[in-house]
Amino acid sequence: MLCIKDLKVSFGERQILRGVDLSLERGECLALVGESGAGKTTMGLSIMGLAKGSATGEILFQEKNLLAISREELRQLRGREMAMVFQNVEDALDPVQRIVDQIAEGITVHRSISAKSAKDMALKHLLFVGLNSEKARMYPHQLSGGEKQRVLIALALVNDPDLLILDEPTASLDALTKADIIRLFRSAILGRICIVITHDISLAAALADKMAVLYAGRIVEMGSAQDLIRAPLHPYTRGLIRSYPSMTATKDLQGIPGRMNHGLSGCPFHERCTQSIDICSRTVPLPQEKDGRIIACHRGGIVPLLEIEDLSLNFNSYSALDDISLSLYEGETLALVGESGSGKTTLSKVIMGIYEANGGSVVLEGKMVTKWDGAFYSRVQMIFQNPKESVSHRMNVLDAVLEPLQVQKKGSPEERHRRAKEVLELVELPIDDDFLQRYPHELSGGEVQRVAIARALVLGPKLLIADEPTSALDPSVQAKILKLLMNLQERMGLAIIFITHDIALARKVSDQMAVMHKGRIVEVGSTNEILIHPQHHYTGRLVNCAYGRGEKEDSEIDRVEESLAMKRFC
Repeated sequence: MLCIKDLKVSFGERQILRGVDLSLERGECLALVGESGAGKTTMGLSIMGLAKGSATGEILFQEKNLLAISREELRQLRGREMAMVFQNVEDALDPVQRIVDQIAEGITVHRSISAKSAKDMALKHLLFVGLNSEKARMYPHQLSGGEKQRVLIALALVNDPDLLILDEPTASLDALTKADIIRLFRSAILGRICIVITHDISLAAALADKMAVLYAGRIVEMGSAQDLIRAPLHPYTRGLIRSYPSMTATKDLQGIPGRMNHGLSGCPFHERCTQSIDICSRTVPLPQEKDGRIIACHRGGIVPLLEIEDLSLNFNSYSALDDISLSLYEGETLALVGESGSGKTTLSKVIMGIYEANGGSVVLEGKMVTKWDGAFYSRVQMIFQNPKESVSHRMNVLDAVLEPLQVQKKGSPEERHRRAKEVLELVELPIDDDFLQRYPHELSGGEVQRVAIARALVLGPKLLIADEPTSALDPSVQAKILKLLMNLQERMGLAIIFITHDIALARKVSDQMAVMHKGRIVEVGSTNEILIHPQHHYTGRLVNCAYGRGEKEDSEIDRVEESLAMKRFC
């Protein structure tokens, strides 16, 4: 068993690890993930007794505190009871020794064994990792990067250690070599305690049972690897997963704004977190158990921003919305899809207070909305489908963006002008006097849409409802507007409801998808899951049409229905 208690590691005045706690049993594999500088490699080196800084706390392994034993005891443990595959393969091998001799030396250091027996064992382990006797007699510079990685694996395994630490073991390898190395590791880690240090989410998913997310020297989330990847609770974990390219992800890559700061008080992530509150900057959050995992967040993880319960709306005898329930989390994009007339825009207008629902509730940031006033509209704004109708033709650019600030009496005239120009720059529009005095008819479609977005953002909302925001734009301008919305979400932490009938667009911009049909939500969930495994037949038809499949089947259905109708008529 490996048990780490309150591990702190400093290099001079700089503290790298700030109180790490974790435990692993034999047969368990933990993936330690996080950005560069989080402290992942420092933790691995500290366990091995190789970190150059000063360490406090406890690292208990085989009933010994590795921070308290002598150098000689550590040397005896290293290579025999615990081993590490280092990140930089070029530095880890002796350039003047043949490969087989390096492996054999690792055996004779820890065992009373003849040189011949040691070499035979070395050849056997090199064969296990896929290197033949010819490769075994080569020098490191004569091997490829993947072959050197195999040598390091053989070197780590040759004495059958109980603890194996893998530091970025597949970095810089091509996809095929990486797949081979992963297969090797799956065999190598069986029955051992294993820690995989990586920024590669796919490697963590392939090897690890558990995952710990490290940020600025603290574990912010820990639990089942599959659970963390599928449904992250901490905003930082979600940011990491969004940043990682994946063949199964649909939404375009998003990074995490800002950079890591080890010197912060309070939650180490609060400067980059889009949902931080006052306490986050003052107090370090204590790890708590939630949904079977450990999370360190004052808000308990990613919080729901908008919750809709059983919304219904009737126009006379016509049911426009029927028992609509949805949740949208902070910083998330929900695509609301369906054909024209399915109720998408109607739902958005109920949320905005333009239509009054006959039943149900709207909860914003944990509070039920009972009146749609200035406080509500400072948190929720909408980009309407036709920008040339939503931006008054009587207002120039500056007046259109200033109006929400003037209506809500926000700031002095000078502050309003400054804020308007900031937001116009944010949506990548000019702020010279000539442009500010232009009217909508003097702008291109893309420019008018950007003005509409600036107008919606000027009050600093947390939720943006975008109703077919690119339907009237050509593909080039459409791409720029969508990229702009995603960049704004990343920088400002916006939650977005993206209304569209275009599945391809929804696929590129959304985390979650809700499918509407005849005033009802017939399917809701992860965009990726819905597009790969649609559960409702209507969703299946939408997806098939988006991929150019199913036209023949649909036309055949229509032909049969027409035939039956004709028979009934006759």
